[in-house]
Amino acid sequence: MKMTEDLKKAAENMKPGIITAEGFLGDDDRSLVDIIESDEENIQSLKINLYDDIKRIKYLFEKGKEAFDEPITVDNKWLVKTDEARGHLPCPFEDGIFRKVNLRVKNLRNNEELFITDLSLHLIEKHHFFQGKGSKFRVEPEQLKKVIEG
Repeated sequence: MKMTEDLKKAAENMKPGIITAEGFLGDDDRSLVDIIESDEENIQSLKINLYDDIKRIKYLFEKGKEAFDEPITVDNKWLVKTDEARGHLPCPFEDGIFRKVNLRVKNLRNNEELFITDLSLHLIEKHHFFQGKGSKFRVEPEQLKKVIEG
């Protein structure tokens, strides 16, 4: 993957203080391209079916929203809770604006947990960007697999 002008602009938008106070890269000093490529390799090596996992996460978001901020058990497999803060966040790739909706998922079979936001889900689905190492909102592919597929 080549560092295009669009990716350079996205990387600039991800710096602390541009869209969020902490940014999207954490303490990761790799380039945006290297971060994405590394996570894509990880997805392949873990045999993660990203399409199916994203579909499940969207389903869990919807079930959580139906519960009006209360925890709810979904399909006897996950304990789900959503919450929403006021405001919106733009995607650093400049292809959408997202509500500040958070999803907490606990897999009841293995007790593994995942925290993901609406924007994070978009970043993973559309850009294969899980955020930089050390980012507060980074989704580790391994954890995604444990919680959603486990």
